[in-house]
Amino acid sequence: MRSYESHDLDASILVLPLLGIDEADGSRVRSTIDAIQRDLDAGGPLLYRYTPGRDGLPGTEGTFLPCAFWLVEALAKTGRIAEATERFRALMELATPLGLYAEEMDPVTHDHLGNYPQALTHAALVQAALAIRDQRIRV
Repeated sequence: MRSYESHDLDASILVLPLLGIDEADGSRVRSTIDAIQRDLDAGGPLLYRYTPGRDGLPGTEGTFLPCAFWLVEALAKTGRIAEATERFRALMELATPLGLYAEEMDPVTHDHLGNYPQALTHAALVQAALAIRDQRIRV
């Protein structure tokens, strides 16, 4: 959830099992992944960090690219390697010609929004790639 006593999802919760705060193969983590995919989906491999329009700021919200890569990592670490790989490949196609990513992306036009280039997005990309690699080695 986004905050205590809230019912709003926040895709950043995907990092908890990645940090070892919760077991990656636990039912709570798996159901959280499923809820985030269902409720924060923005089409294709993109995710909103939280429900659009609920950030209290004017304007529209883009998808948050680090969350899309955190989902890939979470899927890989829970054994959903094929799904993780498919999402990762789709995200790779959304890079700029230089292979860079911004902080956010417009889910319709795929324009990069916000801070560019964004180190957090690139760090999440590397972690996702390593998680897929590590899971493939284990299988």
